[in-house]
Amino acid sequence: MLFGATGYTGGRTAEVLVGRGVRPVLAGRDAARLAALGERLGCPTVTADVTDVASVSALVGPDDVLVTTVGPFTRLGGAALAAAVSAGATCVDSAGEPPFLREVFELQGPAAERSGARLLTAFGHDYVPGVLAGALALREAGERAARVDVGYFLSGRGRLFSRGTVKSLIGIAGTPGHTVRHGTLTTEKAGARLRTYEVDGRPWPGVSIGGVEHFALPRLHPGLRTVDVHLGWFGALSEVVHRTSRLPGPPAPLLAGLGRLADRLPRAPSAEALAGCRSHVVAEVFDEYGTLLARTRRTAPDPYALTADLLAWGASRALSHGVAGVGALDPVGAFGLDALADGAASAGLTSP
Repeated sequence: MLFGATGYTGGRTAEVLVGRGVRPVLAGRDAARLAALGERLGCPTVTADVTDVASVSALVGPDDVLVTTVGPFTRLGGAALAAAVSAGATCVDSAGEPPFLREVFELQGPAAERSGARLLTAFGHDYVPGVLAGALALREAGERAARVDVGYFLSGRGRLFSRGTVKSLIGIAGTPGHTVRHGTLTTEKAGARLRTYEVDGRPWPGVSIGGVEHFALPRLHPGLRTVDVHLGWFGALSEVVHRTSRLPGPPAPLLAGLGRLADRLPRAPSAEALAGCRSHVVAEVFDEYGTLLARTRRTAPDPYALTADLLAWGASRALSHGVAGVGALDPVGAFGLDALADGAASAGLTSP
């Protein structure tokens, strides 16, 4: 069951699923657009509202895999999550907002364990590559590992982001993020810390952000004391983002105005810009004294292609092979490190 197929990321995901031999049921509110898409892809369709728990619950059972790309998830993702938990289903989503991720792991996870549901949040460019790279680096580093840093970067020029991505970024402006310090998950504002990585042969700054890595990597290595995730999308403006993180959050009227401006953006990023884009992820593991023990790098085509391929791989793998465990799961825990590495490689995420 796929919600969001008439959107940009959801449409790409539907096409990849069909290419993998899976015919998802396409669900949404616009029956006419769904029917046209379903006819083109050869998929059945059903009218439903992803923001209404009862509407989603009527379609999902315990053996089903629910995929949703409808965001911003902090505003629109709760109903599908609740329906999946209630049904004991598998839910795979493309969320990237740190407050939503924390809700999945800390609030919905225990309920999902009781119902037998499997929740795989942020199963796309955000944050499967970092979890994979971090897990591979931890395996190489061994027992001395005490700290993991993960950085995400995009190379390329032009309009690289969809309307939905911009609206999600606006939606989380000023909201709490999270990090792991002294072995404990703690709250902090996004951008609170700044770190420079070497990417593609040059220094590249990134600002701190909450991710799935903070939940996933300590599960793999309980001795970890620090987990940091950095976003390097802002280039030279990273320093500005870092400094503004010390200020009070933006007022609601400003965010509303920015949201209205975002509504005027094209739904899709520039195809030309994406054709020249590369996604880079770096994971570095250190011991308690700050000595570098291991470094893993992965690159991929544009982030939307990667997200669509990862969502399709995760959903089809869950459908055909099942998922290990119940509750709020990370990609490694759900599928195993080697299987995840193979699946990510089939999605285009490979060593540089």
